[in-house]
Order: sequence, then C-alpha cells, then structure tokens
Amino acid sequence: MAAELMSRLGRLRLALQLRGAPRIGGLKMTRVFATRGRVALCPHRAEFQFTGPNLAAVRVLAKQQYSTQAVENKEEEPLHTLITNTESVQGSASKHEFQAETKKLLDIVARSLYSEKEVFIRELISNGSDALEKLRHQLMAAGMVLTELEIHLQTDSEKGTLTIQDTGIGMTKEELVSNLGTIARSGSKAFLDALQNQTEASSKIIGQFGVGFYSAFMVANKVEVYSRSSEDESLGYKWSSDGSGVFEIAEASGVKTGTKIIIHLKEDCKEFASEDRVKAVVTKYSNFISFPLYLNGRRINTLQALWMMDAKDIGEWQHEEFYRFIAQAYDKPRYTLHYKTDAPLNIRSIFYIPEMKPSMFDVSRETDSSIALYSRKVLIQTKATDILPKWLRFLRGVVDSEDIPLNLSRELLQESSLIRKLREVLQKRMIKFFMDQSKKDPEKYAKFFDDYGLFIREGILTTAEQEVREDIGKLLRFESSVLPAGQLTSLMDYASRMQAGTRNIYYLCAPNRHLAEHSPYFEAVKQKDMEVLFCYEQFDELTLLHLREFDKKKLMSVETDIVVDHYKEEKFQDSRPASERLSEKETEDLLAWMRNGLGNRITNIKVTPRLDTHPAMITVLEMGAARHFLRTQQLAKTSEERAQILQPTLEINTGHALIKKLGQLKDSEPELAQLLLNQIYENAMIAAGLNDDPRPMVNRLNELLTKALEKH
Repeated sequence: MAAELMSRLGRLRLALQLRGAPRIGGLKMTRVFATRGRVALCPHRAEFQFTGPNLAAVRVLAKQQYSTQAVENKEEEPLHTLITNTESVQGSASKHEFQAETKKLLDIVARSLYSEKEVFIRELISNGSDALEKLRHQLMAAGMVLTELEIHLQTDSEKGTLTIQDTGIGMTKEELVSNLGTIARSGSKAFLDALQNQTEASSKIIGQFGVGFYSAFMVANKVEVYSRSSEDESLGYKWSSDGSGVFEIAEASGVKTGTKIIIHLKEDCKEFASEDRVKAVVTKYSNFISFPLYLNGRRINTLQALWMMDAKDIGEWQHEEFYRFIAQAYDKPRYTLHYKTDAPLNIRSIFYIPEMKPSMFDVSRETDSSIALYSRKVLIQTKATDILPKWLRFLRGVVDSEDIPLNLSRELLQESSLIRKLREVLQKRMIKFFMDQSKKDPEKYAKFFDDYGLFIREGILTTAEQEVREDIGKLLRFESSVLPAGQLTSLMDYASRMQAGTRNIYYLCAPNRHLAEHSPYFEAVKQKDMEVLFCYEQFDELTLLHLREFDKKKLMSVETDIVVDHYKEEKFQDSRPASERLSEKETEDLLAWMRNGLGNRITNIKVTPRLDTHPAMITVLEMGAARHFLRTQQLAKTSEERAQILQPTLEINTGHALIKKLGQLKDSEPELAQLLLNQIYENAMIAAGLNDDPRPMVNRLNELLTKALEKH
C-alpha cells in the first residue's frame, strides 16, 4: 500500500511540474507533496510555498490545503454512486392534505425561518445521517452485518434538480404520511401561534419540531421522495408535493432501502444544481458527518472531526493542518487544548492559540468569535459569539455539544442557563490550561502574555463576578522590585513571599523599570523593604483597580495616601541629621508661603520623611483612578480644575537642596522663588502622571535658566 501511494504521489508531482506552477491572486505557488512518513495516514496532505508580495491569498489557500484532496487521475479513482432512475410508480396515487399547522409551517419555512437558503442541504444531509444512525443501531442490536451506510448527492444542471439519497432505515407508507405530512410533536400549534404573534419568536422558542425536511421548499417548486423501510418485505413508495397544501403517495417499484429525495429547483435557485455550489455548502456545514458522503460519485467528506477523537491518537501535524483549516490561517498554533467532558455538560472541543501575535484589528474587534459551533459534527455557527466570554475571542477552534439548546432553524442559540453554564465551564477550563502552561514553560508563557496580555486584562475589566476576576488575575504577570529585570512573577507568587502580618499587594505603574526604580513613590516605600510590582502597560493600572483584591489581599498602589495610612508617618524615619533639614520654624514659614503661592492648585501641603533624593511628590486618595478619570473625561484643563477634582496633597522633603534653597529665596528673591515653586509643583504632577501636557512649562523653564545664568 505504501509503495503504491508513493508511486501515485510521484506521478502527481511530475504532472504538476509539467503543468507549471499556477498563480493565484498574483501569487506564485509551488505545491510540494509532503511525505515525511505520513503518506499512509494522510495521502492528500500538501504544503505550499509562496513568493511575492500578495500574502493575503494565504488564508484562503490554508483552508483549501486541509479541505481539498490532492488532484488525482480520475481513471485511478472510479466513481461510486447509488443514484439511479430505477423507480417507477405502481397503480394510482392517493392524495392527502397537509394538516393546517403544516400548511402554515411550510409558508414560514419558505419565507423567514432560515437566514440562508443553502442550509436546506445541511438539513437534508442531517436527516439522512440520522436515518443511517438508526439503521446502524438496529443492525448492531440484532447482531447483523452492517451494510454500506452512505449518503449520495447528485446534481443535474440540465434538469435543474438536486438529488439526495441515503441507505438508511427508510420509511413505510404510514411513516411517510406521519413524518412528511404532519408536525409530529405535541405543542406544535402553540408554537406556530407564537411564530405568528411574536416578531422574534423563532429565535426564542426551544424545540426540535422535525421541520428540516420542509426547508427543501425554500428552493423547490416540487419535491419527490422515494423510500423503502429496512424492515423485511417492505414495499417502496413515492411521496410528492409542490408545497401548496396537498401531497400524493403511491406504491413504487425499484426503490432501494433508504430514502431518495429529488428536489426540482425553482428558477431563481438553479445554482444548487451546480456541483461546485453544492460542494461548497457541504464543505461548510456537513464536512464532518460520520458517514461517507458522495457528490456525483466522488467522496467529499474526507476530513476527520479531530475533536471527537482521542487526544493520544492525534499527531502534531494533524493539529497544524486542522488549525489552518478552521482558523483560515497560515501560521501554527502555539498552544493546543483538546478538551472533552460529559459532565456537567457534554462537550467535545479543540482550542488553538495562534503563534502569530494578534494585530490591532484582532484586538479592536469586540464581538467576532473564531470558534465554530457544531452539534453532532454538523455546523451550527461558523462564529459562535455566545459560548465563550468576549475576552477569549483570540481563540480559534471548535466546540461540539449535544446539550446546546438551539432554535427551530438550528442557526441561533437559545440564551439559557445551559449556555451560561457552557461559558463558565469553558472559561474555567481555559484559565486552568493557561495556568498549567505557565508552570510547564514559564518563558513560553511570558511570551504569550506579552502578545495576548491585553485580552487577559480585558477579561478582568469586563467580568462582574469577583471570584472570576481573581481566577483571570492568576494569569497576570509583572516584574517585581525584588526580582531581576526581565523576570516575571504572578500575584500568587507575590502572595507567597509576603511577610507575616502583611495584608496588601503593592504595585507601581511606570513606563519602564528605570523610571519605576527612580520614582519618588518607590523611594518612599523602599526603606520598608516592601515588594512592589512594576506595571508598565497603560491598562495595568485600570486592571488592578478593577480587580481590587486578590486572595483576600488588597491591591494597593504605592502612589496613594492609603499606603501612608497603613504605614503611619512615624514609622518612616529620616536618616539625615537635623542640621541638614529645615528647622521646625523654617518649615512652618515655608509651608505657609507655599500654600499662598500655589493657591487652589493644591488641597494640602505637608512634610514627609519618606523621600530622600526627590524634593517633593503629589499624593491623592486613588492615584490610578485619578489618572484614568483625567485621561477619559478630559474635563480638567487648568491646574485649578485638576485640583478641584483630585484634591492633591503636595509632600515636601525638607532635607532636599531645592526645598532648602526655596526657603531662602522666598524672602530674598520672591519672584525667582515663585518660579521655582511652580516648577517643583509641576515636576511633581508630571511624576504622578497627572499632567499630560508639559508644554506650558517651557516659558517658565526658560526664565529659570536665564536667572540662573545671570548669577554667573
């Protein structure tokens, strides 16, 4: 077998070389069949190498790479079809009227139930798959040999027909009348009344009403059904209707076991008599059904539903190919999670995290999902937005669950406790997965967090439940004042290093480590040997403000007055002798002068022993919240306006040369002293991140420089 496959691949490679490298979208493409020991497992696998600037076509080609087989000589693969025209009606047909509810349903289906006409193919294939599954169970229960369980489709563009035939359990005459002539469910009339009386009722009522067959009337002006039950000595019958209110049933000979549906297409729906159009629909919706699916004699569902397989049976290369197919991408997955469970919900899923760093478009899109939703391997939604929280939209993959409540058209999810439960289960599992990866390979996880950390921060900001926020908070990573530069730590690791009796986790937001370590706020707490997390990203501050606490420990910025309240002023000691600081009398005079000089720009001025190398700093009740408010509201245009909102306190270091010089200048050179005071205040506001536009200081700095030079 392996030798035969290698020989066939060799002929294919030669044929492609003779034909020349094709061009797609202006992109030169070379197709190279990859053997590498995988021929027997996946003989159709192909790899592409690209040259040229137009890489946009790669996404399309990546999907084709997984979903199409290699081009082979048709002579080597004979056609296989069951569809023949052997049926003939025996005797006269009996006429029946649809039930009143069914008449209404036919109108609803044809007009508004489904968003796209193409889904009728999905519905009929799903019905055929169900018929095959019933027969399989019946035969296995009876200990009988399984027959060929297949579904065949045939297009005829000349006649304008599409035929779908299965070798399933089939139907008796009574079942044809019951299944195709009525809605075989209780409560159906109430359902139809609801559809008529409510604008969006079809998306709010849960239930499977057996209406998939009727979707054929969206595109057909006539539907013919030939069916013969798998029961011994069963007769064949023909069911036909134009959907106007009546149907006919007649005995027919030459009918094979199973069901054959001939759809005579409306003039404006003749596109579904095209092989390419039907193949595209099948590939989209029904590519992973369990039974062989043939179109015009060629099998088209050659893909395996990896999410239904055991993880140990799937190779890395299979995941790579499936990722490229499902994500329409050309990179590789950096992480793969194959998750299966039966409790509390039935879930079969595969999730991928792309190797490529997300673009600004990926970050900014708010509602799009890249998770395909399946139910029993039949596509329900290509982008399911309800089964994962928004912050996990960077994931690619598949979720398949038999428990998902669908609306009548099977296109929309019903918002219910089950959907919420599914979101919770999947979110919790993804958090656990990322935690496991961070322990397994910290460096790889650090790179992931660098690329995808914005999504994780968003998860904390958009989640209402504190418990869930803290779970997501476990994924955050920061540099720390007690660790070397570049080494990241988590909130859990910080908590494990906390000194006995400490109740707070401290952090400082700064653009980089150098500025953090030289910040007056870090200097103010450094003497207490407090570990401080350094937060460099703009949204870190807002994220930690929203998180508020972690593991019953408060998250606290070292820039806030609360830190001072926790470590009382008397616990901080100024190591310099009194002779190097302003005296008590000098300090009182200076503070009074400064209050008068700054006016409404400041709420309070006080002396702090926490500073050493910095002359002053600004503190407010919640520095992070204040910065965020000023950035988003843009209300405070002047220093006085900012002061009214922030109520800032200016803390001064009476041992600093600038402050001591200011005490001298306020009497000897009041004009220069006022310039210096204004600059000290503005510098403190800039260090606090509360002054976004330093340009107004330029004139003052020029004056200060001029006066300084005049002294020489």
